[in-house]
Amino acid sequence: MGFVICDFEVCARCFTRLWAFIMDPDQKVIFTILEKFVRTSQKETGPVSFLTEALGLKAREVISLVGAGGKTTLMYRLAKEMLLSGKRVVTTTTTKIFEPKPEETNFLFVDSDEMGIKDFVWRHLDQYRHLTVARERLGSGKLKGVSPDLVNELWSLDKIDTIIVEADGAAGQPVKAPREWEPVIPTATTLVVAILGVDGVGRELNEENAFHADGISKITGIATGKRLSVEGMALLMTHAQGILKGAPSSSRVVAFLNKVDSPDRAGKAKRIAEKIFEKKHRQIERVVLGQLQNEQPVAEVIFP
Repeated sequence: MGFVICDFEVCARCFTRLWAFIMDPDQKVIFTILEKFVRTSQKETGPVSFLTEALGLKAREVISLVGAGGKTTLMYRLAKEMLLSGKRVVTTTTTKIFEPKPEETNFLFVDSDEMGIKDFVWRHLDQYRHLTVARERLGSGKLKGVSPDLVNELWSLDKIDTIIVEADGAAGQPVKAPREWEPVIPTATTLVVAILGVDGVGRELNEENAFHADGISKITGIATGKRLSVEGMALLMTHAQGILKGAPSSSRVVAFLNKVDSPDRAGKAKRIAEKIFEKKHRQIERVVLGQLQNEQPVAEVIFP
């Protein structure tokens, strides 16, 4: 028996290719060695090509996106990846989002009756494969989201493979601190992706450059008018009142540092990742560095 191990990365896809060889009980030792090698390699090497792989997604997930600096872009890019892999996906929000463009979703359904939304998803998801749902069209092209309870109800429909929820608002800013009622994370959430824009580092802390600047100041200790630091970004990720506030204790967490589009920002992002891991947050299992506007959105994945 012979096989080739990727010289650039060993990943979960290798197991699929090798499974036919491994099914023989006599090859159990080989499987064990390969499994150990893959897990070690994933912690030692960073670059991956796909968001689904970078985030460590499982077969079925409720994914809640919180923070600032790229949530909506991540939601639709991730949904497209999953759709192309044969998954059935629902995208929505528990706050507000801009109405999706035609290329971002296969069908947008808006209904003030949440049971009507549930019924539509049940009857039409197999047809469209990717549905975006909301309760109301608001002014300025925005949609009013659904309740966390509806997300939990939708999750009970076995035909849905993944629900992606934008569970936070940031008015387009790269950094934020949650207000009292934020984020709005459904209890069915299995994975929380916490996003911050690396371009926030070095910005003067005020309402023009950050969402809820006073809250950021309280969490980080950085006075309003001073510049946001690498340490401050790590605190926004890990503090009990930071962007992960209200994440279900059973959910996994991935920190996503977006807008890593230059060597300088890559250096800042890696220092933020180091600070995050130093704080030993119980749920954060990895830090993804990326640029969601690029054709290849993932630059690196860093493990503790």
